Amino acid sequence: MSVIKPEIDTLLDKTEHNPFLLCSIASKRACDINNMVRGQHLRVTAIQDFDDITTVASGKDPVSIAMQEIEDDTLSFVKEEFDEDIKGANTIVL
Repeated sequence: MSVIKPEIDTLLDKTEHNPFLLCSIASKRACDINNMVRGQHLRVTAIQDFDDITTVASGKDPVSIAMQEIEDDTLSFVKEEFDEDIKGANTIVL
């Protein structure tokens, strides 16, 4: 699978040309989207036999939705918070 739309260069421009940052932001958002769709699906199936929410939401995969949100500037990050979250991620633990 490759990123064709939005273009990878556009996405990297919005994430300081850092592929790790781009993947981190997109994957976290994709997980959130997955959880929301799963929660909606469970609520709908609890009250009715037919689930039309999952069908509507399944037109695009969550990663594509996240990448589009990054391109549209509806999804971003706070650099200081991101740096704090990964601080120590590369330290050696003895």
